[in-house]
Amino acid sequence: MAEPFPPEPWQLRGDMVTAVWLVPGRETPGWRLPAGVRPLRLGRFRVLVTFWVDYRPGGTLAYRELLVALAVRDRRGPAACAVEVWVDDPRSLAGGRTLWGIPKELGSFTFGPATPSTGAGATRTRLVVRGGPAGPGAVVTGTQQDLLPLPGRLRVRGRLLQPHPVHGTCAVPLRLSGRVRLGRARLTAEPGGPLACLDGRRAVLAATIRGFRMTVGRAGGRPPRTPGGAVS
Repeated sequence: MAEPFPPEPWQLRGDMVTAVWLVPGRETPGWRLPAGVRPLRLGRFRVLVTFWVDYRPGGTLAYRELLVALAVRDRRGPAACAVEVWVDDPRSLAGGRTLWGIPKELGSFTFGPATPSTGAGATRTRLVVRGGPAGPGAVVTGTQQDLLPLPGRLRVRGRLLQPHPVHGTCAVPLRLSGRVRLGRARLTAEPGGPLACLDGRRAVLAATIRGFRMTVGRAGGRPPRTPGGAVS
């Protein structure tokens, strides 16, 4: 029987809003990290990065996603670990969990304009989390406003380091390019929910990346395991 999700790598395209948040370490949940991976600290703060993404048709899959990543480091240097993720497509959920150990849950999304008081050009994204640690009906709302376009297309490479039940530490390569507009973002979340630590905060850096193209994973599938269960 065919797999319920596409093999890696995934070639994705669309629009996203990404934001960087500084949160006191004592206020962040005790997320599980891979062995040998530690949070990246700025004084008493930890660094969280959120990605509100609208993956459009023309890529491997088309769906919507909220991904929250904790900035981390290992012996190779800085990376990120996806710690809270919601998608509205079961194939994305199954593939993320099985291929890379990304802890995806199902959610429903509403993308639309913000209130007039937020400012010209602002948009608002509403996520209703179904199931998972947040319980039924928990709501997360993100508001962002574009301010300053940057010339050309941004090109970045990165990696996720994920605890995987079969492969130990799974290193997931990422490549992305797109047109960037710097802006600002805020987030509200229900008390007691998985993102309560971000409720009411203003991002220290935010950007909209339009028309992006992104590659997730490796060509040819998963490489052999290295000693200690790590995938390099």
